[in-house]
Amino acid sequence: MGMSVHKGITGRRRRARRHAPMHEINVTPFVDVMLVLLIIFMVTAPLLTVGVPIELPESKGQQLQANKDPVTISVDRSGKVFIQETEIKLDEIAPKLRAIAKSGYDEQIFVRGDRGIDYGTVMRVMGRIKSAGFTKVSLVTESEGS
Repeated sequence: MGMSVHKGITGRRRRARRHAPMHEINVTPFVDVMLVLLIIFMVTAPLLTVGVPIELPESKGQQLQANKDPVTISVDRSGKVFIQETEIKLDEIAPKLRAIAKSGYDEQIFVRGDRGIDYGTVMRVMGRIKSAGFTKVSLVTESEGS
């Protein structure tokens, strides 16, 4: 009689062992999703650094080599002035540049002006930059061939 009870218990244990849940995680779908996201970010990242959308004039000339990201001032078609992507008033250019400049008055500043604005607007912006004490000012254009 004792044998039959013992036999029933071991039979149950065998069934429980055969249907035990799997404790392994399949990471293949996770890796697939991460690789797709990596590719998406690699493609879209350069598109996010454009800044203020303006239509640059064309010119013949060599591209300047810069070893760091310069401060960029943009003037769009409607005459609005931007430092990087932040819109500012014309009279605020000098104090903002002094506050932003990392290496002092020796820092290079790029001026991007839309081809549809008048020459005087760009000159007023450059005058404000000069009055702030900055002397390294470069005008940004597009190559004629592009």
